[in-house]
Amino acid sequence: MRTRREFLGIALLGGPALALAFRAGGADAGEKTPFRPNAWIRIDPDDIVTLTVGKSEMGQGVRTALAVILADELEADWRNVRVVQAEPSAQFPNLGTGGSYSVRGSFRALRRAGATGREMLVAAAAAAWGVDRAACRAEEGTVIHEGKRFTYGELTAAAAKLPVPADPPLKRDFKLVGKSMKRIDGPDIVTGQARYGLDVKVPGMRYATIVRPPALGGSIKSFEAVDGVDVVRVSAGVAIVADRTWAALKARDRLKVEFDAGPHAGFSSAVYEQLLADAAKDPGYLLRQDGTTTTPARTLEATYHYPFYAHATVEPMNCTADVRADRAELWVPTQAPNAVQKEVARLLGLSPERITVHVTLLGGGFGRRLGWDYALEAAEISKAVKAPVQLLWTRSDDMKHGYFQAASRHEMSGGFDADGKLVAWTHKKIASLHNARGTPTQAELDDPNYYRDSASWGVYDIPYTIPNIETRYVRVPTHVPLGPWRAVFSPSSTFARECFLDELAHAAGADPLEYRLKLLQAPDVLAIDDLKIERPRLRAVLELLRTKSNWGKPLPSGHGRGVACNVYDGVTHVAYAAEVSVVKGQVHVDKVVGVIDCGLIVNPLGVVAQAESGIVWGLSSALKDAITFRDGGVEQSTYLDFDVLRIDETPKIEIHLVPSHGDEPYGIGEPTVPPIVPAVANAIFAATGKRVRRLPIRDL
Repeated sequence: MRTRREFLGIALLGGPALALAFRAGGADAGEKTPFRPNAWIRIDPDDIVTLTVGKSEMGQGVRTALAVILADELEADWRNVRVVQAEPSAQFPNLGTGGSYSVRGSFRALRRAGATGREMLVAAAAAAWGVDRAACRAEEGTVIHEGKRFTYGELTAAAAKLPVPADPPLKRDFKLVGKSMKRIDGPDIVTGQARYGLDVKVPGMRYATIVRPPALGGSIKSFEAVDGVDVVRVSAGVAIVADRTWAALKARDRLKVEFDAGPHAGFSSAVYEQLLADAAKDPGYLLRQDGTTTTPARTLEATYHYPFYAHATVEPMNCTADVRADRAELWVPTQAPNAVQKEVARLLGLSPERITVHVTLLGGGFGRRLGWDYALEAAEISKAVKAPVQLLWTRSDDMKHGYFQAASRHEMSGGFDADGKLVAWTHKKIASLHNARGTPTQAELDDPNYYRDSASWGVYDIPYTIPNIETRYVRVPTHVPLGPWRAVFSPSSTFARECFLDELAHAAGADPLEYRLKLLQAPDVLAIDDLKIERPRLRAVLELLRTKSNWGKPLPSGHGRGVACNVYDGVTHVAYAAEVSVVKGQVHVDKVVGVIDCGLIVNPLGVVAQAESGIVWGLSSALKDAITFRDGGVEQSTYLDFDVLRIDETPKIEIHLVPSHGDEPYGIGEPTVPPIVPAVANAIFAATGKRVRRLPIRDL
């Protein structure tokens, strides 16, 4: 298991793929020769520019953002731009999508790819005119010189013959980057032409579902055949394979199967919560120690509880697999196509080159589709029945047998000196590590730095200036499958940290927003190894939020306004002010004002959409349902008992973007999530005087 920075720098960056992808254009140059300066760009004689996108589209708008970067540097005519999805190959060894790193990690390399194509096209035009290259310029899909003009399509054959420049100059000014752009694939999505995993159709394809033991760690003792379908024992349980999806699902209801509950039959949410409480007595691993031991004049303590959550993507897990004797082909909505290729190859005993992975659109990902379990299951079933198979997880399968966001316990303490100044802070997080996609090595488990970088976001990186800070992590082993969930480790930690800071502000008799600003004074840069947090940027975000949210303006009785902020991965600064109303114990979030500094903004429309999405995601976790366990299995099965925020419950959302800070973009998908829940919890206190220390929020 890698640390976050190794994970971002190696697994998801795409950098190695981008660096390896550059190659000379087509050798057989003719009048109809397309121009392929590298693996990311193809220009045809009809002026159509096809851009290859190396990240999975799951609603976050990455196809649009990456195409904008390429097209801008290429000086392509946006009206002629098309996109295609990259697939695992020697050219594309790292196509993973996660960590809010798609735009951030691809920005420079995609600019270089676009600049390469542009420079070769300009050079081809200059040679045709017999003029100096410096006298020509590229503009919206054409090359211009003193009134003369070539379209890119007219230059494809000549440009394809030229050598690829080693270090093409980048543009100084953007035309598309920073402009609000509608989704390039939006029309296909809203008209039903876009292809998701369940839209795949393969000749001779059959349809499968799996009956799984209800208890985690359970197994199948016995089962009986069902007329009209194939019933096959597989690793996950019993697969039912039919000629139609409906037939498979109905046969599932008729299957007589006997389960062995396994070693964890007595597991429950109460059992796990007690495990966390017992483990809290352990000192755990020291993550950060600032200052020396101090004895405050007054101490405030609190314990926060965070539950398990599911991903609950609208499109459940699915994969279509066609396994033959010497090869396999898969169509799969995945965030990790290279991992799918590698793991399926391992399962089948083939080399990865024999496994073709087609990446479809994803009907939601949120980290769940960084796993490869459903692809392995489809391949296993296809091999068993010797036919192409489309495996469908039911909604209940998705709720009960995916991997989950980890529950955690947070023990907090704050100390004031005799003058009421905050002089001490402690935060101990008690939780379990990810285990659904592999487990850490023993060396990693023994290394305190591993827990800081891989499990304690929002704990060790507290941005405030407090003389004495101590943060710790206590690991609790578990058999519950845990894995990435939008914003991963940060939501639980930020919930506890920002709510407790609110408690301290009120204990000090201070305004919560002003208190944060006071604690974000010098030094301007907080440095923790390779992580650096710029406090002036967070101050600026909070100051703008104070203005835009009308902070300090009185609200009616039963209404309250709360604030929370966070710096995600040291670079993306987010602050929210939430307004809530509480009537007869029922909480309604009326308005959320957000301010975001995410560096250079590639597509403002996309950034705002991501913020709105992150807010709704977080509000669902705060106000709706959690995952609970009983008798070894998950109790929830559908949106009826694991509800999500509905459109009539969505607050008015107002997002303000800080003008570009620096010359590169930072992540935005995950950073929008962590501060929203504590902002709401703090607003509830402002409205009612009641503290929320346990999620989800029930009747007050």
